[in-house]
Amino acid sequence: MENKETGTPPLIPSGEGRLQLTLLLTTLSSAFGSAFQYGYNIAVVNTVFKSFYNETYFERHATFMDEKLTLLLWSCTVSMFPLGGLLGSLIVGLLVDSCGRKGTLLINNIFAIVPAILMGVSKVAKAFELIIFSRVVLGVCAGISYSALPMYLGELAPKNLRGTLGTMTEVFVIVGVFLAQIFSLRAILGNPAGWPVLLALTGVPALLQLLSLPFFPESPRYSLIQRGDEATARQALRRLRGHADIEAELEDMRVEARAERAEGHLSVLHLCAMRPLRCQLLSIIVLMAGQQLSGINAINYYADTIYASAGVEATDSQYVTVGAGVVNIVMTVISAVLVERLGRRLLLLAGYGICGSACLVLTVVILFQNRVPELSYLGIICVFAYIAGHSIGPSPVPSVVRTEIFLQSSRRAAFMVDGAVHWFTNFIVGFLFPSIQEAIGAYSFIIFAGICLLTAIYIYLVIPETKGKTFVEINRIFAKINGVEIPEEKKEETVEAGPPVPSPAKDTSF
Repeated sequence: MENKETGTPPLIPSGEGRLQLTLLLTTLSSAFGSAFQYGYNIAVVNTVFKSFYNETYFERHATFMDEKLTLLLWSCTVSMFPLGGLLGSLIVGLLVDSCGRKGTLLINNIFAIVPAILMGVSKVAKAFELIIFSRVVLGVCAGISYSALPMYLGELAPKNLRGTLGTMTEVFVIVGVFLAQIFSLRAILGNPAGWPVLLALTGVPALLQLLSLPFFPESPRYSLIQRGDEATARQALRRLRGHADIEAELEDMRVEARAERAEGHLSVLHLCAMRPLRCQLLSIIVLMAGQQLSGINAINYYADTIYASAGVEATDSQYVTVGAGVVNIVMTVISAVLVERLGRRLLLLAGYGICGSACLVLTVVILFQNRVPELSYLGIICVFAYIAGHSIGPSPVPSVVRTEIFLQSSRRAAFMVDGAVHWFTNFIVGFLFPSIQEAIGAYSFIIFAGICLLTAIYIYLVIPETKGKTFVEINRIFAKINGVEIPEEKKEETVEAGPPVPSPAKDTSF
């Protein structure tokens, strides 16, 4: 060890970190790869898939499917993706600890390339079952990426860039969605001849990551805190920071390791039972549930109806959807720029405020647009405003906060809970909203406005600002909120500095 300092070293690195190619390529190849699944233009792909299902069924049974069977098969196709994501979020804890963050991302490429091949040949094989099965596997891929990638980037990033890099994951997710919307236009690949190629393209980003990621370093925090390998952590930090002045940052990791050594790696059950982490756990549940239950999927589902009410032809609505994708990209990039200047709390509060207001106005528009046809244009503005609000706060910022509010020992279990809540609520909204919308109509958006309000109140009252703070400093803030005294503060003066020895205690996923 090269610690030549006396006393307690500063926790803040003396030099600011630089954004290296490692982070950019990792974000591009992994986040873009998993996000590509979200981007299909629903109006186009739904029609193509249902037609393919019906034609295949007719070739097998000499009769077309009835409406109930068509709805059942398509519901399975849609719902398999979030269910696969839920499964991926439950196994990611085992992978990130046994294989490392980088190793997990590499293994995850299998869950992207294999289904891409299966979906690409599904038309030739005349088997729509391949598409349904592939949706499950792609969901597993997305569930693993959703947790492993922010964890990897959050641990690689220097303190002054952690917020920006955390939101960059969402930036490339939105870029993937936007490109998929472009490719799925009828004039390009969103047609009966081109959709197999559209689906097979999902494997290309995964292949790029598989070829590039082995040349990049593992997370230094994982190497030092969980593996006790300071030499590897030191080498990785030098590559990532571009300078040799890394001792302060290494000491920050040692302090975190000493504070956690007695705990080992927490399981999900231990995490749920620990009072010192109660507020952090509740916060990620609220952030993830609020992200999905605030109505983003419902807005996407209802958008085509709103466009049609404004006189937009069905053949042209796909281009309006692409326009909404542009708004999504621009606002997410703005969020990435502002998150280290304005902080996490302000962006979250502003985003939920915009989303809630848009839902309230949209309710009025839907109720009175038959009497006042001009209101239908205001409906389109509400959709775009909602997308802008969600893109600046609720969508990108939670991925930053969930990495920052947990230390290394509890981060794995926290991300498993986080991912499970994300995918379960995603599934619930997609499964229930059509029925809710049919039952109460426009008033369903009042429910979303209420959820936005409640989530914003929780953020304002409970979640502290984490901008510019180390993981240990954030842990101390939450310790005060939880009303506990962290052991590190009492023993810090008597514990010798040194590389941690990973504890086998509580080293299970559940």
